[in-house]
Amino acid sequence: MNTRTIEISVGLFVLTGIAALVLLALSVAGGTLTRPGMHVVTARFTNASGLKPGSTVRIAGVPVGEVKTIELKRDDLSAWVTFRIEPDLNLSDDTVAAIRSSGLLGDKFISLKPGASGVPLKPAATIVDTESTVDLEDLISRFAFGSVDKK
Repeated sequence: MNTRTIEISVGLFVLTGIAALVLLALSVAGGTLTRPGMHVVTARFTNASGLKPGSTVRIAGVPVGEVKTIELKRDDLSAWVTFRIEPDLNLSDDTVAAIRSSGLLGDKFISLKPGASGVPLKPAATIVDTESTVDLEDLISRFAFGSVDKK
């Protein structure tokens, strides 16, 4: 074999290895680079602390989507979170979106609680019933410095 044939063989071997790694990454990520047909939904939160793009969206603890963007709305200083969910979910327009944590110090995720109005949640809809994250540091500092209301 001459040097040129060996170089071509090694190049093909490397390209095959790269293709195998890409296929492995795709299979781990859910099968495709982007899931076709995912519905985009937006929710308004007063506090989205700890949530980040790529965080999961769950219903009853089962992942059904992911957070795409988190933006500050300048007019009311609220966090607008855009996320994608599977299109075959039958969510109603009174669905509640809450930011929850996986354990005490775990990652934040959005938990969807389906409503019962019977009016379907349309793609590109905005969820208005939300529960923001609990800021543990703020809660501890309020308790430590005595600003928690005692009732």
